[in-house]
Amino acid sequence: MEEIINYFENIPTLHRSLLLVGGISFFWFLEGIIPLAQYNYKKWRHALPNFFFTLTTILINFSMAFLLLNISDWTVINNFGLLHWISGLPLLGEVILGVLLLDFIGAYLPHYTEHRIKPLWMIHLVHHSDPNVDTTTANRHHPLESVIRFFFTLFGVFILGTSIGIIMLYQAISVVATQFSHANISLPKRIDRWVSYFLVSPDMHKVHHHYRLPYTDTNFGNIFSIWDRILGTFCYFEREKIIYGVDVFPDAKKNTQIGSLLKQPFERYQRPTME
Repeated sequence: MEEIINYFENIPTLHRSLLLVGGISFFWFLEGIIPLAQYNYKKWRHALPNFFFTLTTILINFSMAFLLLNISDWTVINNFGLLHWISGLPLLGEVILGVLLLDFIGAYLPHYTEHRIKPLWMIHLVHHSDPNVDTTTANRHHPLESVIRFFFTLFGVFILGTSIGIIMLYQAISVVATQFSHANISLPKRIDRWVSYFLVSPDMHKVHHHYRLPYTDTNFGNIFSIWDRILGTFCYFEREKIIYGVDVFPDAKKNTQIGSLLKQPFERYQRPTME
C-alpha cells in the first residue's frame, strides 16, 4: 500500500492523462459491443461538446491544483484533520477512510446540494440535459460546476487531513468510476444489482438521469453506493423505462451545442414538481 501511495504522490501528468483517455476509450469500445440504448446519433458528433466540457474541467482543476497541494501539505505537517486525530490508524485504514469520505464530501455532497439549491441546479443542468447518456457524459459539467465541486473537495481535504497521495488515488478512482456509471453498457441485471450494493453501477446511475422527478433527485453517488443507501436517496427503476434529459430543456439540438450549453444556467424556467 505504501508503494501505491508513493506512486500517486508523484504520479506523472502523462499517466493521469492516459487514465482519463484510456478509461473513455475502454468504455467507448464496450458501448459498441454491449450497448444499453440504441442511439440514432453520430457518436463522435455527440462527444464533441462533452469533450469540450471535459477539457474545461481539466483546465480548472489544473489551474487550482496548487490549493489542494498547499492545504494537504499544511494538514499533514500540522497533524490536522480527522485522519490524524484517529490514533493508531494504519496506512490501509487511512487510505480506505480517506477515499470513502472524500467521495462523500467531494462528490455526493456537492451533487446533492446542486439538486436542492436552484442557482446550483441551473448550473448542474448542463450535465443532465444530455439526451444520449454515454461514457463521454461523465465529465460534461459547466465550468462553474467544476469550480463548485473543486471547492467541496478542497473542504474535504482540509477537514480530513488527506495526503496528496490519497487525493490523487481518489481522483483516479473517481474518473474511472464516473466513466463506468455513465457508460451506455448493458450488464446482466443480476450482476449490475450486485455491483450496486457497493459501487455505483450503470443501471443505478442511469435512474438519476431519468428526465422526470422524483427519479432525478435520487442516486447521487459517484464511487460508492453506500451514501445513497445510508441517507435514503437510493432508488431502483427499470432500465427499459428510463428517458434521458430534463423536461424543462427538451430541445435535443440545443442540448448538444456548446454555446447554448454555456448559456443554459442563466435561462429562466420553473422547476417542475413531482408526478
